Amino acid sequence: MSYLLWLLLPVAAASGWLVAQRGKSFLSPDYFKGLNYLLNEEPDKAIDVFIKLIDVDSDTVETHLALGLLFRRRGEVNRAIRIHQNLIARTTLNPQQRSLALFELAHDYRHAGLLDRAEDLFRELAISGTYQVLALRQLLEIYQQEQDWNKAISIAQQLVVLDHKQIHCVIAQYYCELAEDYRQYGQNDVAQEAIKNALKADSNCVRASLIEGQLALERESREEAILAFQRVERQDPDYLTEVIEPLQSCYEAIGQEDQFARYLRFMLERYGGITPVLMLAKIIKAQEGEQQAADFIVRHLHPSVRGLDYLLDLVLSDNASIRREHLLLLKDLTTQLLKNKPAYKCRHCGFTTRKLHWQCPSCQQWNTLKPIQGIDGE
Repeated sequence: MSYLLWLLLPVAAASGWLVAQRGKSFLSPDYFKGLNYLLNEEPDKAIDVFIKLIDVDSDTVETHLALGLLFRRRGEVNRAIRIHQNLIARTTLNPQQRSLALFELAHDYRHAGLLDRAEDLFRELAISGTYQVLALRQLLEIYQQEQDWNKAISIAQQLVVLDHKQIHCVIAQYYCELAEDYRQYGQNDVAQEAIKNALKADSNCVRASLIEGQLALERESREEAILAFQRVERQDPDYLTEVIEPLQSCYEAIGQEDQFARYLRFMLERYGGITPVLMLAKIIKAQEGEQQAADFIVRHLHPSVRGLDYLLDLVLSDNASIRREHLLLLKDLTTQLLKNKPAYKCRHCGFTTRKLHWQCPSCQQWNTLKPIQGIDGE
């Protein structure tokens, strides 16, 4: 006997019970017809019969809703839609029951990929005030899926008022998505306005500062870019690794390499991390030589594969063949360890990746991917 048969048996039983409760001394022939369809594993025909048998009233609405929900959870969305549409068509529903049926039908449409129909129903529920917060949350997910960031911002702002949830950081991300879209089409002035709105929504939005810095670089306003990139330290120092290279290009362009070196030393003393160590080592190598750079690495090296890998590069550059022969295999090992190693990890679900995503591809949370710390990270 299939799982679906076990699923529909309670509905068949409920149909028979309701017939008996209404004073009939015999069961309807249609009831036995429905059972026959059920036993012969013809669920669509069985559904039609049982829907007709169970009159929609306050005692049977929940039976319809439960059956529709079970079908949707099984992935049989078309059957769930039929049941909920049949329910809504009845005139005996009270306003609360009709709203609940609409809410379930909207879920059916969303699971079926009919996002426009789902959106219409969720909007109707949000306007009516019934299931308003739940409907707005569903609309927010739909607009995220469709990447309609203006509508997502509008819905999120309503949720802040109605649901009293602090989602300002998510709203800032939506503005950043808009800014990225505008940049793609060369609308940098509009992108800059979106960044201002992002920082207004969340003053600690690192992504907004990074985009603002890139926009300034495109205008060749390097002093403005430096201010934007250095703001990241106050917003979230975990992301300082994202600004070191663009800051280096800014300081070099304006002839202030020494100022950049001082900033790196400040970062190293205050926050640690292997990235400023490596960048300083490269500066020392260019200015003072390989030995001084190697000595600097050794003094500041904490357990880090990246640090060891760069130190081996310095040592192997020496022409002493004995040292090269002993260290070449170790250098190959560290190179392989770093190859395809994830650089970021989601603090919510543990997803790892080499690329920084502002929305986790796995759990869909915003602002949860950060640089990996430890021996194979910072």
